[in-house]
Amino acid sequence: MDVKSRHHLRDDAVDEIETAVADHLGVELDADSYEKVEFEDSDWNVVLLDGEPLVLYVGDDETEPFLTVQGANEYPPERGVVTVDAGAVSFVSDGADVMRPGIVEADEGIAAGDLVAINEEAHGKFLAVGRAMTDGGDMVGDSGKVVESIHHVGDELFEFTV
Repeated sequence: MDVKSRHHLRDDAVDEIETAVADHLGVELDADSYEKVEFEDSDWNVVLLDGEPLVLYVGDDETEPFLTVQGANEYPPERGVVTVDAGAVSFVSDGADVMRPGIVEADEGIAAGDLVAINEEAHGKFLAVGRAMTDGGDMVGDSGKVVESIHHVGDELFEFTV
């Protein structure tokens, strides 16, 4: 991924990111510098916190700041989490959408359309970020796709380094 532009964010933009992440995930970000990075060859727009790609903007209008996989592992979310079993780990890590049979737990506060962080039950590590296709209370079950994958371990964003 080739960097097109990189610039420090103004205080009001930092406040918007911190508020959105705190409201949605229950996480308080703590960094000295916030820099937005746009890429030549990708639709990702990322915010570096102290030089690490920990926040990404999701959606065409860039109004949804959310943690990257690295960000979720650095600042583990308290809300908006979907937990998968060991059998789902390899699929989710390869970018597959999340299916009901692989889910062992989902935050009841998740609404269809919400961004969610996907972790694995054995070690609590975050594997992916996705968009809920159903409410959290309806995610555990026998069949059907319930989370669309957006970003995952091993994708180009995960591999990006400054």
